[in-house]
Amino acid sequence: MAAVPDMVRKWMPENYEVLGTDGFGRSDTREALRRFFEIDGVAVTLAALSQLVRKGDIDAKVYQKAVKKFGVSNERTDITEL
Repeated sequence: MAAVPDMVRKWMPENYEVLGTDGFGRSDTREALRRFFEIDGVAVTLAALSQLVRKGDIDAKVYQKAVKKFGVSNERTDITEL
């Protein structure tokens, strides 16, 4: 569930990524569902790298290299608009 962690965001000392979903039923397999909601291993890795870039702990090129390696498109559809 993503709703509860999102509700406590304002009390957290640092920014963080909420990883989870608020529902199911869109996909035929768990793997496809995780990919759709961007909570699979690739998405979690990219979210972590993104936070490290924002904090200045790693160079943005590391994130860009990972995006290329995993074959992720930055032109994805916003799932909240489907």
